[in-house]
Parts: sequence; structure tokens; C-alpha cells
Amino acid sequence: MNNARPVTIIMIEDDEGHARLIEKNIRRAGVANEIVPFTNGTDALSYLFGEDGTGMINTGRQLLVLLDLNLPDMTGIDILEKVKANEHTRRSPVVVLTTTDDQREIQRCYDLGANVYITKPVDYDGFANAIKQLGLFFSVMQIPEAE
Repeated sequence: MNNARPVTIIMIEDDEGHARLIEKNIRRAGVANEIVPFTNGTDALSYLFGEDGTGMINTGRQLLVLLDLNLPDMTGIDILEKVKANEHTRRSPVVVLTTTDDQREIQRCYDLGANVYITKPVDYDGFANAIKQLGLFFSVMQIPEAE
């Protein structure tokens, strides 16, 4: 019996065009999960860690974080560090989405605990595979195939 809670996708992306494209790719990959969008790190972190800042709000929550590295108020690296340093969010997979393919930055993200690093523009198949590699295809809700 699988009583796993559905995964909520947290999308932290300040570019509206990119955000729409990412959402479209998620839906095309057959994923019907709720997507909670943020355009800056401050709002995203207050959602992730709650008003008290402890992250306890996430106990029992299944999250997948899609993280742009270039945000208006802080870097995605800062967010990644905070998410992976918090006992309540550190197991949440983080997919880094960015326009840079700087090897040092990629390595730094993996060192900090990023699960997948995807360079924009997001390649649909690569994205779908990344989501599946995270094992989330067991807990993502499939959109029923049109007859």
C-alpha cells in the first residue's frame, strides 16, 4: 500500500518566460503535480522554512525544488546551501536550472548537494529523464493519457 504524499514542485525562477517553459515541459513529461512558483529567493525561503525559519513546516511534506541560480535578491547557491543545511529540507531533491555551463559552478552545486544540474534552455527529454532519475516518477501523479 503506497500512502506516499504527492510531491509538490517548488519552482524558483525569476524569468517569466523560462518559468512558463519549465512548467510546460513538466506537464509534457506527464507530471500533474502542484507547482508553486517563486520569482525570488526571499519568498521561496520563507515558504520552505516557514514563519519561524526552522523548516519544521516541511515535516511530512514531499518537495522537489527547481532552482534558478540567477535570482534578483540572492544567488541560487545561497538557497541550495540553506535547503541542504536544514534538517527538514535537506532530503528534498534540488534540480538546478541555469543558463551557465561553467564547470566550477556545476561542481560547486553538486558539492552542496544538488541532485541534478540542467542548463537552460531546458531540453524536454533531458528534463523528463532528470525528474525520473530522482525516483520521483513513483510519487508524481501521472496525467491520464488522452484516449
